[in-house]
Amino acid sequence: MAEKLPDWAFQKADDNPDTIFYSEPRLVVHLDEPSLNAITQLYRELLPDGGAILDLMSSWKSHLPDEIKYSKVCGLGLNAEEMRANDRLDEFVVHDVNALPRLPLPDESYDAAVMAVSAQYLTRPAELFAEVGRALKSQGAFIVTYSHRNFPTKAVYIWQSLDLARRRPLIEAYFQEAGCFDDTTFADRSPDESHDPVHAIWALRSARPTDPLNRFGEP
Repeated sequence: MAEKLPDWAFQKADDNPDTIFYSEPRLVVHLDEPSLNAITQLYRELLPDGGAILDLMSSWKSHLPDEIKYSKVCGLGLNAEEMRANDRLDEFVVHDVNALPRLPLPDESYDAAVMAVSAQYLTRPAELFAEVGRALKSQGAFIVTYSHRNFPTKAVYIWQSLDLARRRPLIEAYFQEAGCFDDTTFADRSPDESHDPVHAIWALRSARPTDPLNRFGEP
């Protein structure tokens, strides 16, 4: 279970506030094109046409399928310039989820949420996942994709200590500890061995979380 991991698990080599590291825009992608296309295809299959989508840990690319129109896409990330360059975002919020997992978003306002290759940076993942559940409508999907690349000084130690296969139960534990999602589904969407791996875990919001952060002892 995520909450029973040792104290060092969610520490980082660079323990300065994330706002410092991400203060300068990085208009780069972290996976090769076939692997990013695999994420887009997954979104094409799972995200509801015309739905309101929350893009967590957002940047200048959301990897959403170009041909599908959503009622709203909201980005939540750390760098305004990166998100301003993202032509799929209708709006964005600058917010540090590690400093404050409580999201500045209304209850039950999104049909789905996505987090692309960013789970490795979360220091309070169960709390954040519970907050995502609060912001999702009933049966809204939360889709988490991950791979083998990261900024090593900002990825938490537990993530770096695990190989790709063992990261699956870690993320599944995040969903379980959040306490508001159905059983998870896993898929390996890696194009082939010559490209970056793409693994995905998602679940539907099954229960309405009640004040998620108080559940974790937050004020």
